[in-house]
Amino acid sequence: MIELFLKGGPIMWPILALSIVTTGVILERGVFLWMQAARRDAAVAQRIFLQVEKGDLAAAVSAGERSEDPVARVLIEGLKHRATSLTEAMLEAASAELDRNNRGLVVLDTAVTLGPLLGLLGTVIGMIRAFDVVGAGTIASNELTITGSISECLIAVCFGLSVAIVAIVPLNWLSSRLEKIRRQLESAMTRLELLVKE
Repeated sequence: MIELFLKGGPIMWPILALSIVTTGVILERGVFLWMQAARRDAAVAQRIFLQVEKGDLAAAVSAGERSEDPVARVLIEGLKHRATSLTEAMLEAASAELDRNNRGLVVLDTAVTLGPLLGLLGTVIGMIRAFDVVGAGTIASNELTITGSISECLIAVCFGLSVAIVAIVPLNWLSSRLEKIRRQLESAMTRLELLVKE
């Protein structure tokens, strides 16, 4: 594998750096999701709504104050600041939750785009070397150089595409998950606003 990597030419080093960063983001997001799944507790939000329906806002706050559930945290933040601005407080808290869930997606998106571009750059560099040999008029004596340059092109493209392929699946999954959380937060916020106004 190391020999194959070295045959890919100098562009392989940026591709390697990109793959390391991409792998790091995927692992970090995996740990984050595992920890967040352990903290999720949909029943807390329902207890908060139940107390709000009863008109006991203090009990609603105490019902979810220690919860790590993101929906509950947003609701509690709104209830704590209901005297000033319930909606603004919830929007601020929701934004913080979405930022936590959005972390790393830009890196994965960049990897999906940059991986193939780096591979293409490696192809161009390899083809330039091959055409230099052809232009020198020494094709017969440098046939190995030409095939090595073409091999460099293909290796660089292969590795660049591999990084993009590895990044695109978690990127799409995390993006859809982010959208699901956004909808859950919006639904809970709207419900709380309606209950408080009643």
